[in-house]
Amino acid sequence: MKDAAEKGALTITVLGREFRVGCPEGEEKQLLASVDFLNRRMKEVRDTGKVVGNERIAIMAALNIAHEMLSRKGGDSGGDSAAVRRRIVAMQETLESALASDQDNLF
Repeated sequence: MKDAAEKGALTITVLGREFRVGCPEGEEKQLLASVDFLNRRMKEVRDTGKVVGNERIAIMAALNIAHEMLSRKGGDSGGDSAAVRRRIVAMQETLESALASDQDNLF
C-alpha cells in the first residue's frame, strides 16, 4: 500500500532521467502520453545537434510545443483554456523538477 507521500505520485522518465511527479488519480495514462510526447519532441530538438544540454533542450521543446499549440488555437481565443492551462502547469512542474535536479551538473 502506498503511504501518503506516494499517493498521487508517478515515476516518469524524461531523456533517460527518472523523476517523481504528482499526478491526480485517474490521469496517469494522460500524463504518460504527455511524457511520451515530450520525450519525442526533446529528442527531435537534441538530434538537430544545434542545442546542447538537457535544460536548453527542454526549453526549446517547450517553446516549440507552446508555439504550435497557440498557432492552432488562434491564441487565447478558443478551445478549453482551463484544460490547456492544466496541461501547461503539469509540463512546467515536470520541467522545473528536471531543471532543479540538473542544477548540480551545470557548473
